[in-house]
This record gives sequence, structure tokens and C-alpha cells, in this order.
Amino acid sequence: MIGSVAKALDILNLFSRAEPRLTVTEIGRRLAMPKSTAHHLLMTLAEYGFVEQTEDSAYALGRAVIALTQTVLVNVELRDRAAPLLRALADACDESVYLTVRDAHTVLYIYAIESSRRLLARTAVGDRVAMYCTSVGKAILAFLPPEEVNEMYAGAPLRPFTPHTITQLPALHDELRATRERGYSVDNAEHEDGTFCVGAPIFDGQGRVIGSCSISGGDPDIMGARLPALSESVVSTAQEISRHMGYVPARVSLVRTAHKRWGDAG
Repeated sequence: MIGSVAKALDILNLFSRAEPRLTVTEIGRRLAMPKSTAHHLLMTLAEYGFVEQTEDSAYALGRAVIALTQTVLVNVELRDRAAPLLRALADACDESVYLTVRDAHTVLYIYAIESSRRLLARTAVGDRVAMYCTSVGKAILAFLPPEEVNEMYAGAPLRPFTPHTITQLPALHDELRATRERGYSVDNAEHEDGTFCVGAPIFDGQGRVIGSCSISGGDPDIMGARLPALSESVVSTAQEISRHMGYVPARVSLVRTAHKRWGDAG
């Protein structure tokens, strides 16, 4: 463990509903640390918005903590509302199905249904992967402003995970443009050899992309004969999840008929 980080977290854990404000002296006494150490840690936490100094020179939790809490609540809400729809999708396609949210320059897996055909007996939940070479990542990137994508990857080479990984920013923009036009993203063994994925974006009530879901497997036909049906299903599922998150699409979906094949799980 990194001692200074642990001490900073100990400070944050001192605040409660019963004691929303604490002085430097109180914090130092409770954690048995010098007042100067407590002061320096509080200054660092304040710089990043995790604590704020009050009018009486005490300290309280800051806005950054509130923002993190809201993010956790949104992720939990998204997972809970998406779960039954994703289970129906997994049953229909007989492949692994994933739900992710953006986490800085990566995507974070928050829900997974692993296919019985998956060779590795593990779950992806909690994993973070690159955005530019995964279907779940590209589904999110495609609906971010292009200038934001440029900022994310400006000056940083796109690491090739496989021989199929897109490693040039102009080519990535072309791929994201195609993703927007067709409504779904693909990962043609770009992140892992022998793994093929189809993904689609999830939006909130303000029309912002907040996550994505995907179908993933080792069958090359996912990128071939099965692609029309799988892309239709994953887009339809993503749109249903978006609807449950308050999103109202601007136009009628071209893939609405997907639910007629295996039931509207919403």
C-alpha cells in the first residue's frame, strides 16, 4: 500500500452524517497523525475537490465525492435496468454478452453473461479495456464529439493488440463514422485474436452516450453470415436499455423487429 494514499482515504472515511464537518486538529487526533501531516493531506484533497473548507475553518466532503457517488448510482441503475434485456439477448444469440460504461480513456465492464462455450472460466466484470479496438469502446467513441476523440489520442500512438488493430487516428475516425451510420460497432479480432464482437451505444435521457453493450464470441461468422441478425439484435437491445434510461430516439429504429423474434424483454 501507498501510505499517503491510505491516510488520505482514512481522512475521507472520518466524515459522516453525524459529523459532516471536522477540524484539522480533530482529524489529526483521531488518526494519530501530526497536525501538519493532516493539513498537507487536506490541502491535496481540497485541490482535487474531495474536501472543502467551511466558513468556520473546518472541512467537509467536496463536490468530487458527490460526482463519484452519482456516477456509481447511474452505473448501478444502468446495470439493473439492462440485466433482463441482456439475459434475453444472451439466450437468443448463444454468445457472451457485455455491458460497459466509459472510464476516462477505457471502458469498464459492469455486467457480463458469459457463454458456456467460452474457454476461459472467468468474468469480465471489473475489467478495463481500450476503447479504440473494442466494439464496446468504439460504440461510445462514435457518439462523442470528434474533437474529444482527437484530444484523447493526440500524440499517443494507438497500441496494436493484434495485427488487425486500427493504429492510425484518421482510420479510427473513418471507423467511427461508419459506426454512426450503421448504428453498431465491430471488433474483428482487433483486441484479442480469435474474438469477434458487435456492439451498440446506450444513451441517457439527455441524449448523451453513457455506455454500450455487445455480443462477443469466437465464431468468425459473427463478422460474416451472422452479422446482420446479431447487429440487429444488439442495436435493438441497446435502444431498449436507452429507453429505460429515459432516452427518446429522434427517429424510429430500423431494427425494432428484433424483439418480435424473441419477445420484448422491456
